[in-house]
Amino acid sequence: MSVAWLEQRSVYYLVSLASLVLALVLSMSWQWPGAPSQPSRMRLFMHDVLTGPGATAVGVVNGTGPVLIGGEPPLRFGQVVMIDDPLTEGPSPASTPLGSAQGFYAFASMHGPAVLLCMNVVLTAGPYSGSTLTVVGRDNFVAPLRELSVVGGTGMFRMATGYVLWRTWSWEMQKNAVLELDVFVYVHAHA
Repeated sequence: MSVAWLEQRSVYYLVSLASLVLALVLSMSWQWPGAPSQPSRMRLFMHDVLTGPGATAVGVVNGTGPVLIGGEPPLRFGQVVMIDDPLTEGPSPASTPLGSAQGFYAFASMHGPAVLLCMNVVLTAGPYSGSTLTVVGRDNFVAPLRELSVVGGTGMFRMATGYVLWRTWSWEMQKNAVLELDVFVYVHAHA
């Protein structure tokens, strides 16, 4: 082996190592400033009203699949309900309004009472007024605690991520429900 060949190999390895270190430093510098901060936390109550003249949840597709919960009419696989449910500060419908939950839920499990939920949390009062969060996930609504994903948002929640701990506060079978939403939102620094 010649000395020139060894010098070329040494330069090659040195340039490769420098490139690797530079790529690592750049990836860390791009990754860390955009990392989520501490979560913002909100507690909201959602009023899902299926009955009466002030209904905020309306069935738009009658499911034709297996009956999931009996009653009149029964809840069936494939049923879709559109919502524009009020969000309040407390469990009473008369408590301070904070916004609305707009979207839908669909009975998406053939073997149990679970829905696919997709909604925008539209905030109209408080420190986040004018901002929205998008929540998506599986809600096994007979479980005491469920977790859904925050997959985005607008305004102060642009590019947000997080989760919602979802509990049923009260429920009248196939009529009305009040749900407690404990929301944890991470907002990225570069958003």
